[in-house]
Amino acid sequence: MLLLNKISAWISSFTLLMWTQHPVCTSSVMACEVSVDPPTNIEITDPGHLGHLIIHWTQSVSLQNLTDCTVRYQLRYYDTYEERWRSVRTVKLNYTAQFDLEKPVKVKILTLLKCTCTNGTEVQGEETERVYTPELPGLEGSRIREFHCVFYGNEYMDCTWESGPAEPPNSQLHLYYWHSEMDETMECPEYIVISKVRRGCRFPRESLIEFAKFNVCVNGSSPAGILRTAFFSLEVQNHVKPEVISSLQVSEIKRLVKFDWTPPSGLVPEHCLDYEVESSTMMADGTDHQQRKVLENMSFDFLREVESKKICFRVRSKVNIYCADAGFWSDWSQTKCTASEEIYIPAWDRLTLVGLLVIVIVLVLVLCLSLWILRKIFMKKTSKKDALYTLYKQKVNESMPTILSPIFQ
Repeated sequence: MLLLNKISAWISSFTLLMWTQHPVCTSSVMACEVSVDPPTNIEITDPGHLGHLIIHWTQSVSLQNLTDCTVRYQLRYYDTYEERWRSVRTVKLNYTAQFDLEKPVKVKILTLLKCTCTNGTEVQGEETERVYTPELPGLEGSRIREFHCVFYGNEYMDCTWESGPAEPPNSQLHLYYWHSEMDETMECPEYIVISKVRRGCRFPRESLIEFAKFNVCVNGSSPAGILRTAFFSLEVQNHVKPEVISSLQVSEIKRLVKFDWTPPSGLVPEHCLDYEVESSTMMADGTDHQQRKVLENMSFDFLREVESKKICFRVRSKVNIYCADAGFWSDWSQTKCTASEEIYIPAWDRLTLVGLLVIVIVLVLVLCLSLWILRKIFMKKTSKKDALYTLYKQKVNESMPTILSPIFQ
């Protein structure tokens, strides 16, 4: 079964040799009375490296017997992975390049001639084009989808996929891979199986290579027929996801909050990491203010706002542009908050509150003293009035007849 699946993958690749030719050369370019013709016998061969193809050509007959001349070739090919043309100039008669075997392979080539009679100027001939259209055998709708690879902490890589929308029941999938340090393709070292169905492959670090093309194909078979092959090419350093950062520390001195952490575990070099810090400030009025900032170092200083009640932090990491073209953010760390949840009152505010309290106490004392003085004055007036009334009664009693005295008592 292993051999049959390998043969199936290679047959899909070799179908590229069934090509059609579309020349664009319409007239000859002359130099030193010689026609600068494009190369001939352009061919593409597949050594079974899952898209790493070899382009061959031969020199035109008109240029084979020249002396005192230098012949070079300009080759352009369309990179369907990045959707752009790539160009190279070479004196060789072959070149290897990476192609997506599920899409047409487009190659353009021309001759560059420099001779003594051209005064050192390189004459460019007409360009010719070849298009190689692959056949795509297999059941319609059976190709896998959602292929996704993650290189966890530079330690192992998981590539996962979803079944095709029309994948027949009881299908058996196979993954093969190749890179430049391998003599031939190999099958997945450890399949990821979910509900008894292969849904991915785990690659140990020793089976991977960085800064080079890592080619993958996934094919399969079923009782209803073979499944359509899917081809992929990636560079594993662009798929790194660092481990979660676990060591965090928060400190505060005079409103300056300092958040520190250590690099995550794993094999990602420390100088290859950028960090993103998320801070969340809970205000005294109940609102929550959040902000994020990307840093290269492992420390973040934060000035606490006057009205803040509590500040919390979390951090994640990602491989930076100095070590890879892309990558994935790690999962967020646990949240670390400032120690106190009480409302923070700066020194100058405390002095203001003390002053207000003193003023209130003084006002209360002044009010109490004023009330006490008013009471004393009232009591004194009342005592004087009583004494005058008593004296008045005595005078009346002395002047009135005895018979009327009871009326004024």
